[in-house]
Amino acid sequence: MVFILHRHIFRELLRVFILAAVGLTLITSLGGILRPVQEYGLAPRQVVHLLTYLMPICLTFVLPVAALFASALTYGRFAADNEFDACRASGVSTLTLIYPGFVLAILMAIANLLLSFYVMPYFVHLAEKSLKADARQILFHNIRCRGYYTLSPYVIYADDADVQNDTLYGIVVVHFENDRVKRIITSEATKVQFGLHDKSNEVQLTVSNARQIGDLANDFWWEVGSLMLKREFGSLIEDEIKFKKIEEMKQIQADLMLFGPIAEAARLAYQQLLTELLAQEIGRAMSAPGGVYALGGESRCLRISARGCTLPRRLTIELIAPVVVEEYDPRTSQLLRRLRTDKNASLGIEENASPVQWVLDLSDARVEGTGQLMVRNYIGDLRLPASVAQRLGPDGPLPTAMPERASVLLGGAPSSILADLQRSLVREIHHAQVHILSEIHSRLIFGIGCLPMILIGIGWGILRREGHMLSAFGASCIPATILGVAIISGKQVTEGVDSLVTAGILLMWSGLGFLLVLTALTYRRLLRY
Repeated sequence: MVFILHRHIFRELLRVFILAAVGLTLITSLGGILRPVQEYGLAPRQVVHLLTYLMPICLTFVLPVAALFASALTYGRFAADNEFDACRASGVSTLTLIYPGFVLAILMAIANLLLSFYVMPYFVHLAEKSLKADARQILFHNIRCRGYYTLSPYVIYADDADVQNDTLYGIVVVHFENDRVKRIITSEATKVQFGLHDKSNEVQLTVSNARQIGDLANDFWWEVGSLMLKREFGSLIEDEIKFKKIEEMKQIQADLMLFGPIAEAARLAYQQLLTELLAQEIGRAMSAPGGVYALGGESRCLRISARGCTLPRRLTIELIAPVVVEEYDPRTSQLLRRLRTDKNASLGIEENASPVQWVLDLSDARVEGTGQLMVRNYIGDLRLPASVAQRLGPDGPLPTAMPERASVLLGGAPSSILADLQRSLVREIHHAQVHILSEIHSRLIFGIGCLPMILIGIGWGILRREGHMLSAFGASCIPATILGVAIISGKQVTEGVDSLVTAGILLMWSGLGFLLVLTALTYRRLLRY
């Protein structure tokens, strides 16, 4: 008889739970897809694919609410129809009647832990891979519908897009740096190529017969012929700790460079350190009598002379005019040409080059001997000097770019630019470590909290039998809301500016403690009922 009763109650719980879960999942999935649609301009087919990946993600938050609704409604109706009193009069204990709901609560706690630690991150990665695979369609869809596409730090405008030939017509590429326009490139036609990798997605624009205006301090356009722009970007959704599996969090704790924001901050700080080390060597060479500094590459070698150098901005060395550059053939050491300019020149790190390469930018340079004027001349493919590489040692970018190691290499305090990048790197490391800790605790608390939350819904459903059946669910949502507020507040305290880690974690666990106390008080009253 008890088995039949349990089966009857559990069947009612399951029926209401499934209906509630399906409805809430559809609603939350449609709400969650709005941001990717607005940001990437997805086509209908891509929206459907992304929706199938978002539904399992939403289950992490939907299942506890659906189980709470089902338990409060089922047991409330069970008590309102006097079936609860009839079972008690027949000798069935209260705890025996609650057994099906208790099983549901345990299943929901286990399911929530599995969803939050494994399933949700897995489907987030699947959604990201789906977007990466559709990068080509996303770019051309945005160009056709909006007329532009943002691929930081570039904004690409085009009059028309030929999807079949992967070509954009009538393009304008605006390159931003530090929230200002660095250069503008125009062309009649541009070939677009896509490269898909495990952790990144690359878009390469081959611009032919291009014209460019750069730095906007020089108010003129010049022909640049063929130009290649590469942009490699990692996560198309968000590279955040909250989307990581527990194994990925442990891997990040063991190797911080596996986390995208830390790797990017370390890369910038490391490249700025290279820039300052190179600037030191150039400065010492220029200060010597007849000072000349040599830079080599596979296709050419340079001997550069100037009055000195400065560090005006990030990843850039400015050579003070007059600047004389001699180009040599690296194989024969034959002088190819000698350039001279009375304007400052800049030596910067070439974008997306691996290993690090340098490019020299000369303005209004004349070729000695012929008198040919070169309005703008870029000399790239310059390698990092061996003397700088030897000073760096075998360590990777992260340990080398840290303040203590960088100060030893520089022989003193770093520039304000490098100091800012190092502070950003240290801040990213601290935030990642704290976020991992708070994320693990919050997922544990939310998963375990499903158990007392559903038990409270069962108890209040029985106790509030004389009210409306939904009143028990509404009342049970209050403790669930308190748990959510405690988790969110605890995470904010833990991850805040002051990073009160211990206080934030205690605040999160206090919400679970409140639910456990409330559960005990509820069932103490219910057992006396």
